[in-house]
Amino acid sequence: MSGIMLSLLGGKKPAAATLAVDFLVIAGGGGGGFQDGGGGGAGGYRTSTGTSGGGGSAESALTLNIGTAYTITVGGPGSGATSGSVSGGTGSNSVLATITSAGGGGGQSFTAAAAGPGGSGGGGANGGSAASSPGAGTATQGYIGGNGTVSPNNGGGGGGGAGNVGLSPTTLNVGGAGGPGVANSITGSSVTRAGGGGGSGASASGPGGTGGGGNGGFGGSTLGTSGSTNTGSGGGGDWNLVGAGAGGSGVVFIQIPSANSATFSGGVTQTSATVGANKVYTITAAGVSDTVTFS
Repeated sequence: MSGIMLSLLGGKKPAAATLAVDFLVIAGGGGGGFQDGGGGGAGGYRTSTGTSGGGGSAESALTLNIGTAYTITVGGPGSGATSGSVSGGTGSNSVLATITSAGGGGGQSFTAAAAGPGGSGGGGANGGSAASSPGAGTATQGYIGGNGTVSPNNGGGGGGGAGNVGLSPTTLNVGGAGGPGVANSITGSSVTRAGGGGGSGASASGPGGTGGGGNGGFGGSTLGTSGSTNTGSGGGGDWNLVGAGAGGSGVVFIQIPSANSATFSGGVTQTSATVGANKVYTITAAGVSDTVTFS
């Protein structure tokens, strides 16, 4: 019978059924820099349901085969720096099938050569033997970090956010602000995610960018704070050997018609909800070998 069917089809197997899959994929945020450090950059931000990071427009929905297992990974956070010679850690990539969002760059530390590039770049450090060197962002995912300054304003630069650049200090001894994140309504309500971490300052922190960016540390006693969990935001920079903030872990959202379903491998942590005529899956943890299959 199968031979007869193939003969009727001209020797070709029937095409696999496909499904349009909308997405929001945010990578892990970068960690803050140590000792006069810059803020960590936000993880890369790619979506088919609104504005992407770095000023990018909405991407096309994915066209995926029913019954095929596709890679899904939620990027982990970059660690806060613990040495003045090593910049903050870079966040890990988040992946859905052919979509990869780049981890956020770590903030520059006191004598480190440069902040890390990434989805959004880390902020530059203030002073040290190395000049301030913020990290670059990735086109249509995020923005560059801000410069740290020695004079006149003395502070670390803010990490880049998905929605705009990290800022250089503008007030004496106050760190630069992290760049803002981007709002998206894939879950049915508008939520801003992927803000950059604030830069450190002698007397006051640079604030984290809207969307979960960690605040910078200040003085000799206040830690940089970590980026918010599952927002892909950057961690705050450290001022004086106290402690830099880690980045925030990433997150992946999947939107499909309510008549369809997604099945995940065992390492995935996810929830689902009905939003209008669609099912929306929120994936908060998934390793590099995890998968999703649609039916």
